[in-house]
Amino acid sequence: MTSKAFNQGQICFHRGQLPEAKAWFQQAVEESRQKGTWIEIASALGNLANICALLEEIPVAEQYYREVLEIQRTHGNPDLIGETLVNLGNLKADSGEIEQARAYYLEALDLLEPQNNHRALGILYSNLALQEVATQQFDVAIGHFRQALDCHRSVGDEHGLATTFSQLGNTYLSQGNLQQAERCLNNASEHFIKLGNKPSEAAVLRVLGTLYETRGDLTSATRCQEQVVQIDQRFHLPNLEEDHMRWQQLQDQADTSM
Repeated sequence: MTSKAFNQGQICFHRGQLPEAKAWFQQAVEESRQKGTWIEIASALGNLANICALLEEIPVAEQYYREVLEIQRTHGNPDLIGETLVNLGNLKADSGEIEQARAYYLEALDLLEPQNNHRALGILYSNLALQEVATQQFDVAIGHFRQALDCHRSVGDEHGLATTFSQLGNTYLSQGNLQQAERCLNNASEHFIKLGNKPSEAAVLRVLGTLYETRGDLTSATRCQEQVVQIDQRFHLPNLEEDHMRWQQLQDQADTSM
């Protein structure tokens, strides 16, 4: 049973109030150490680690994740151990420590694959793919992205599908494969629309606009950028001025080419 501090921490986290969430989870950790089960201790510590990672308190986050890992290894739960290894891998990846990140991801893969933990595996395959993209191993990356998509589909993870299609589209675009990039980015856009995630939809439309401009289709590029500006205005997004300028540039190019 979760404590009041734990629940308050989750509420603050979902509101984006990270310092407040951190304080609540610190209290939840202390309370769980006194009278909680190992699962409650690990859960409170894991959430606290997540908050510290978002606050870029990397050494502290790593310390908490390692404590979580020690607890989970003691009790031998492969799913939980694998998920914590993924978190440690993410921490190393964000710090630019590519090889250490990959080592954590591969250890997590060994644990999660036999468990058929498709939700966690979907995230893990995407993370592995991003590592391969960073080292320009594009064919390997595309294979991992496709494995991630299979996992997301098996559990109906709309957000995972949207994000992975977007990442895969960007990868194809960087290779100059405009046809495959367009398909993936349109899929990403459709899933973000289902989710009602307008900022992410706008991000995909920006890339689609670049794709169409590269292809020489200024009409479609302008249309995409117009939609981006409309989303910026409706949701008061910070890119409005830049996006509006880009829209005007595309309109001018389209007029000149006619």
